[in-house]
Amino acid sequence: MSEMISATVLLLLIMDPLGNLPIFMSVLKHLEPKRRRVVLIRELLIALAIMLLFLFAGEKILAFLNLRTETVSISGGIILFLIAIRMIFPAHDNNSSGLSAGEEPFLVPLAIPLVAGPSLLATLMLLSHQYPHQMSYLVGALLIAWGLTALILLLSGLFLRLLGEKGVNALERLMGLILIMLATQMFLDGIRTYLRL
Repeated sequence: MSEMISATVLLLLIMDPLGNLPIFMSVLKHLEPKRRRVVLIRELLIALAIMLLFLFAGEKILAFLNLRTETVSISGGIILFLIAIRMIFPAHDNNSSGLSAGEEPFLVPLAIPLVAGPSLLATLMLLSHQYPHQMSYLVGALLIAWGLTALILLLSGLFLRLLGEKGVNALERLMGLILIMLATQMFLDGIRTYLRL
């Protein structure tokens, strides 16, 4: 059960719904409110399908590539550390969505990479490799993290009104700090396992 809670927190931090709020609103602002909700739900469901695919196929992908757990743990820790650094010290290019004016997003950039980004997919592969006999817990953790992300994004206007831009930025930096600690732990676990060999 503790693994499920830590996996949920980890996945939620990587999905970073609060950090993605302004980007989602910027990409969807030209759509009608009803259409905006439909597009957002569609993109979230696409992201969920991709994440479940990587969670269940992760073990097979790693076995095919002949990667050991500690290798994935160390590289996963480095990737998460870099993401966390970006969360704490963000670049100011959030509004570049790569879409033409008035174009409706499909798959990119909302489903991939904003919700199901490469770091999240790599983490899912790592978790499926580390806990192959606890897939029900991992699926539960993924569904909870995805559900909370979906709720925050669907209520984006409310969150931005309540927290304000500064509040959202402060929360994202706090989440980045927690993610740095989780990334360091993952990296050290990989080193420890490697040294035992």
